[in-house]
Amino acid sequence: ADCRLKQNLRLAGKRPAEPRCAADAGMKRALGRRKGLWFRLRKILLCILGLYVAIPFLIKLCPGIQAKLIFLNFVRVPYFIDLKKPQDQGLNHTCNYYLEPEEDVTIGVWHTVPAVWWKDAQGKDQIWYEDALASSHPIILYLHGNAGTRGGDHRVELYKVLSSLGYHVVTFDYRGWGDSVGTPSERGMTYDALHVFDWIKARSGDNPVYIWGHSLGTGVATNLVRRLCERETPPDALILESPFTNIREEAKSHPFSVIYRYFPGFDWFFLDPITSSGIKFANDENVKHISCSLLILHAEDDPVVPFQLGRKLYNIAAPSRSFRDFKVQFIPFHSDLGYRHKYIYKSPELPRILREFLGKSEPGRQH
Repeated sequence: ADCRLKQNLRLAGKRPAEPRCAADAGMKRALGRRKGLWFRLRKILLCILGLYVAIPFLIKLCPGIQAKLIFLNFVRVPYFIDLKKPQDQGLNHTCNYYLEPEEDVTIGVWHTVPAVWWKDAQGKDQIWYEDALASSHPIILYLHGNAGTRGGDHRVELYKVLSSLGYHVVTFDYRGWGDSVGTPSERGMTYDALHVFDWIKARSGDNPVYIWGHSLGTGVATNLVRRLCERETPPDALILESPFTNIREEAKSHPFSVIYRYFPGFDWFFLDPITSSGIKFANDENVKHISCSLLILHAEDDPVVPFQLGRKLYNIAAPSRSFRDFKVQFIPFHSDLGYRHKYIYKSPELPRILREFLGKSEPGRQH
């Protein structure tokens, strides 16, 4: 009615006032849109807040969730590779095995021979590879970290480096990883490693056997070596790449925990469920019971396992009485090198470091 009145006034020759009906309607629509947007934004924020608060309770009620987040065995990277064919990853001098540590448990194993045997290894079967372990070349048992498989890109690159240096490299996927069958657990992972170590020793004669653990694999490695030392069959040396002190400290320092680190009851909600799941990976306790040479490698810019945890582990191990007759060494890699969590294999210094350390890893050497 207002608009019609104004239109009539204009038709009557009156000077019209600026029409405001359209402007008022436009303003109302704009305000409506803003209110709708704010309502949706507020709804999204409330959902995020609710999820943020709910997750700690969910993890507390279902500790198995925390275990899955630690193992990440369901993350298979890279995808679409056939673990039965290591040659597809450029490992043409590698054989794929399957071992059975326990009933209903099968683990997939890769054995890469020294690069100098590349031509001899072509077309050879498993028996040839097993017999090769008795050669004069030393052997490295590699224990990988969480997520992915034995065919992970950075892992394959390390095998190539170690093979080029004249080592046999034996690696495997723990039960529940890759094409290995079984349910993941700290006990099971350690037993798998023990089984593979014994399998190697049964074929290697007097050849040196070194154990190399990376990230979560350092927890498996110290569990294994502690057990070996207790039964008086220690390896010739232990190498820990990007190690932590124990799984609680690592979980608290992990970048994923940043948004909850100051959440009330963080330990109760997030760390206690790890312990209740039987997961400890207590490197700091294990190193007090290990009697063989120890080398720790850690990059200063490691975003997954903080550098200070590796340094702290070294400070615990170095004065330990169990190492009094063995070499203990800590090698840091400057952050400018960009090696982060899994690229130490790129270091041109690595061959020299291994040569000098493993050449002096016998009992009776000085720290």
